[in-house]
Amino acid sequence: MYGGTAGWATPGLELGVFVCVIFLLAVQVDKAAGVQVMTSKEKLEAKKQVLEMFDHAYSSYLTYAYPADELMPLSCKGRVRGVDPSRGDVDDILGGYSLTLIDTLDTLAVLGHLDKFEDAVKMIILQVSLDNDVVVSVFETNIRVLGGLLGGHVVASLLRDQGERMQWYRDELLTLAKDCGYRLLPAFNTTTGMPYPRVNLRHGIVKGRSRTGTETDTCTACAGTMILEFAALSRLTGDPIFEDKARKAMQFLWERRQRSSDLVGTVINIHTGDWVRRESGVGAGIDSYYEYLFKAYMLLGDAAFLERFNTHYAAVMRYISQGPLLLDVHMHKPNVVSRNFMDSLLAFWPGLQVLTGDIKPAIETHEMLYQVLQRHSFLPEAFTTDFKVHWPQHPLRPELVESTYFLYKATNDPYYLGVGRTIMENIQRHARVPCGFAGLKDVRTGSHEDRMDSYFLAETFKYLYLLFTEEEDLWLDLDDYVFTTEAHLLPLRLATSFVNTSQSDSPTVTVTTFPTASDRKYQQSCPNVNYLFPGHKTYAKTIRHPLKDFVEQRCPQPTSARPREKIQASRKPALRARDFIADNPEHIQALRKMGIRLVTMQDGRVQLLHTSTQAFSPDDAEEGMRFMQEMIELSKTQGESDLQPRVVQLTSPPFLGSVVLTAGPAQFGPDLVGTPGVSGTVVIGESIKGCTDLTNAAQVRDKIVLMERGSCMFIEKARRAQDAGAAAAIVIDNTQGTSSDTAPVFAMSGDGVKDVYIPSVFLFQKEGNLLLEAIRDHGTVEVLLVDKAQPPEKIIRKHAEEEEARLQEMDINVELKVKDEL
Repeated sequence: MYGGTAGWATPGLELGVFVCVIFLLAVQVDKAAGVQVMTSKEKLEAKKQVLEMFDHAYSSYLTYAYPADELMPLSCKGRVRGVDPSRGDVDDILGGYSLTLIDTLDTLAVLGHLDKFEDAVKMIILQVSLDNDVVVSVFETNIRVLGGLLGGHVVASLLRDQGERMQWYRDELLTLAKDCGYRLLPAFNTTTGMPYPRVNLRHGIVKGRSRTGTETDTCTACAGTMILEFAALSRLTGDPIFEDKARKAMQFLWERRQRSSDLVGTVINIHTGDWVRRESGVGAGIDSYYEYLFKAYMLLGDAAFLERFNTHYAAVMRYISQGPLLLDVHMHKPNVVSRNFMDSLLAFWPGLQVLTGDIKPAIETHEMLYQVLQRHSFLPEAFTTDFKVHWPQHPLRPELVESTYFLYKATNDPYYLGVGRTIMENIQRHARVPCGFAGLKDVRTGSHEDRMDSYFLAETFKYLYLLFTEEEDLWLDLDDYVFTTEAHLLPLRLATSFVNTSQSDSPTVTVTTFPTASDRKYQQSCPNVNYLFPGHKTYAKTIRHPLKDFVEQRCPQPTSARPREKIQASRKPALRARDFIADNPEHIQALRKMGIRLVTMQDGRVQLLHTSTQAFSPDDAEEGMRFMQEMIELSKTQGESDLQPRVVQLTSPPFLGSVVLTAGPAQFGPDLVGTPGVSGTVVIGESIKGCTDLTNAAQVRDKIVLMERGSCMFIEKARRAQDAGAAAAIVIDNTQGTSSDTAPVFAMSGDGVKDVYIPSVFLFQKEGNLLLEAIRDHGTVEVLLVDKAQPPEKIIRKHAEEEEARLQEMDINVELKVKDEL
């Protein structure tokens, strides 16, 4: 089954029955249907472009980062935990096990890079060790490392069995995968069977040196996204303990669903089973739990998983799905929307709907998401119900590409090839840098952050490649595999590994000889294509048409609901975050009732702390949680409206616009918003602090002067730069380790002065050091200070025109000189 793709999933099918792939029954869409078809040549060119981009990213990792876990594409080095500044929970995936190489294994194979795949397997066998004293995320290590090793083993075994390659392979990846599984097992030692969120790879949980085991909460997806990898490990090795642990965790989550709504929350206590966060949606915190329920049925043939999924799915479509929107609700008050924004992780949902055969809502939600992408070039990490940016990052996530791939394979509508090409071109245009591809720090400005996550290689490129590749050009038959949430390949034949599948709580594993295609011991049930695609050739188009310009012309409101929903939605908390006044006694009392207390910090700031057990009642605790969420959202909204970031874009060779740094604005001088910006060569001011007259004024004139924060006011530095004749100023933070990755946008204060007429921007130390390193390595560096980065091709074209003009001028001068001599 293509990446876990199935046809119509019918409840009540006997164990071991598999649904077949709707892709094989896809409707032909052609020019007669009024749809522009991408030619075979165009598809081939798109595939070649994907391969070239993948090679750039993969070779950059090997050149600059390996054996580190991740590439830092702006710094051109590997990210090493404990050496590079911590990013908090984001670094829980870094385990010193060459993560990107492992995660990319089966992508190398799928893309046809079989020599590189074989080399990568050898590198992992010889150099990767999991015996590291480091605390890692159980969830991420499972889907990326264990899943990557299993996917690599599956492909290596297939190549070996074909008799041409990998004849030396002796299941070393499977051995390493089993080692990984055993290192994750201590996390499951809880009273509920749900795993701790983190585990020490060497010391586990209980030992004093583990530096973990004190956590109480985990996300639903974290506990419910283990079954595919753990069951595959059990069935490939013959050890049932892994599948047993994953099944028990899934079983407990199912039992803790809200019985009246059949929804689950986002965060749960792993020791008591109490819900900590009761918002319910299909995005961050829950997403892959639903995905793994359905795919567990596909991989293992256990109808219990399908029945649970169908129950949840009906609840999602009843409460969370509002037309093309997917809005979080309270699990125990499902008619009450719990937040006014959507996150990008829910973009996987249309793809999952395709697998179940529910095509119409998949097309609708995907179209909404694509329009959001068209508005911002990328899908922001979160966006509001009126499609404004709520969280501006985009770390090159694969979810929308994944859904695009599944929709194309299901409908054969060339529209989705165009969607994929747009995504590919935007990545190439806005994310490519000399040392790989950099995630977007802010989709509004095009500024970069120094990260290239392993899933970019493992998933994004895999789905893009498959989108533009004809099935007959693939060397392996993807109908025989399920894709995990990290897009790793697991074979459907694993379903036949069980002797007794009826006792799912305590499975007994027996590794058997798998049946051949001509000796299947299970049935296949195909969907009714007339039901799935009424109208055939124009089906997807007719669904998309009413949503034309949906994002640009409409601001959908979640309150346009049924009468009962309106009544429920009117039950608002007594105190809203936007109305809160810190010195109002009535407000303080209201907070106390909700379990919220105020703590005054040493620097005078006020911090709100919420403890649900201190609330007067469960309803008050829920109101307190809602108030805290509102306060967080309000602070984000206020921060975004007050301070829009600026960018410093490196425009001279070898960068040519490919490196974009997030910068803060100034409350003095001309604003860069809505202007072409200021271009110029960067010159370091002398003195660097810029608090006295610059001694290198001659070099600074008409240039962009670089200065360091400290010793005097920002406005004074701007005046010194202006007096020296500079065109603009850049101030770099002098605080060790600061970065736009972790700190909010900073605006330099102006104290109301109006005597500065050159623009100035502020760079945190990390971004400033990247600029200083560029100057050190290349001497002359030109930059553009602007509110939104320009497309690199525009800068490249301008540079080429200027170079051509310069050469022509040189030729003219030579001719004149020759004439003079004559």
